[in-house]
Amino acid sequence: MIHLTFQECSPGFEGSREYLSIKAKAHEHLLSRVEEVGMDFSQWGEQRVRNFVDSEIDRFVQQQRLPINSSEAKQIAQDLFKEINGLGPLDDLMGDQSVEDILINGHKQVFVSRGGVMQPQVLHFADDAHLLRIIQRVIAPLGRRLDESTPMVDARLPGGGRLNAVIAPLALDGPLVSIRKFRKDPYGMSDLVRLGSLSEDMAQLLEHAVRNRCNVLISGGTSSGKTSMLNALASYVPVTERVVTIEDTAELSLKHPHVARMESRPSGLDGHGEINTRDLMRNSLRMRPDRIIVGEVRGAEVMEMLQAMNTGHDGSMATVHASSPRECLYRLEMLAGFAGFAGSELSLRRQIASALDFIVQIGRLPNGKRRVVSITEVTGVNDDVIVMQELFKHVHAEQIDGEITEHWDGAGLLPQTPKLSKLRQEMAGKNVGKSHNGWLL
Repeated sequence: MIHLTFQECSPGFEGSREYLSIKAKAHEHLLSRVEEVGMDFSQWGEQRVRNFVDSEIDRFVQQQRLPINSSEAKQIAQDLFKEINGLGPLDDLMGDQSVEDILINGHKQVFVSRGGVMQPQVLHFADDAHLLRIIQRVIAPLGRRLDESTPMVDARLPGGGRLNAVIAPLALDGPLVSIRKFRKDPYGMSDLVRLGSLSEDMAQLLEHAVRNRCNVLISGGTSSGKTSMLNALASYVPVTERVVTIEDTAELSLKHPHVARMESRPSGLDGHGEINTRDLMRNSLRMRPDRIIVGEVRGAEVMEMLQAMNTGHDGSMATVHASSPRECLYRLEMLAGFAGFAGSELSLRRQIASALDFIVQIGRLPNGKRRVVSITEVTGVNDDVIVMQELFKHVHAEQIDGEITEHWDGAGLLPQTPKLSKLRQEMAGKNVGKSHNGWLL
């Protein structure tokens, strides 16, 4: 076994050509030993695998008379343990709770996102083949394949998160890998308030909206925090209700005792067997749901979602990619048109207006912080236009020193939906007006 001494790894040893060369040869040695002994690591515990790797690397270093000290040998053993038992160079990043996204552009270029800010990261993949081997290890248990005939893959990670990979011939400079991580313990609404994502008044309004079965659409750009907000809102659903979730790639982690989760399925190698989110939406209506939550509306399923919201499944929620509440409505109209909606433009807008109660718009500030930039109520249709009123608006300004000042403006308007009539009566009897923080309740 390798025993650490007072020696330390030589400066720059990890990632050097010498290190990568020794590691590659040691890896080949390990693989040959595995074949000789005929062992199955899947039947071993983590500590047993670690002990095996340590002893084999110790033997390899002595046999080859390698000019490295014990700490450098230990470093190689640790990295090879991650290669065999985990995800190699990605292991530490996957275990780092502060990392939100891992973006890889070929084996030499890696970026990570922490707190919404992208930063370069030094990771030591030997070459593109090494990176591809790690990707294959991730997707193999999921039944997905990645090769020249299927050069793109989108998969849910077993530990939570999502992986997207593109390889040659589509990726020109090596494999492109995007890993979106999700918190094991999702944020609650109180956490989002504490982090400054929205004000206490806004959180109270959204709590009333969910508890009183308002239909809510969460709109925003990529990585703006839509899924986190959806998780937080779902915590307000009464425990007596049945929730059915529908997603392309399962990302939601609802804090609710009665959740029926469904995920779409891509077609097989023969081009058959696809089950899309529209199919799942249609089937969900036969599952006695009290509420339906769609992870992301991006296609023909928009029609089934609107119909469900209009026909007894109040309190349903979904997310959509859009840059503003008005753009969100335009996107719903566009998706409905792609779905083959045969009615007039006016009838579609009336259906959208009657289905939706609130649009929660989320965005990212220049410093990477995620904020609810507006809460808008959909109130009806007037002159062929869907009418909305903005109840809260986020205002921010960048100062000369680069600092960002921000606050939320409350419009002092009462929600018009009949579902919140009790709240409206309570607010009417109180001092409700404009404030930098929101309502004056």
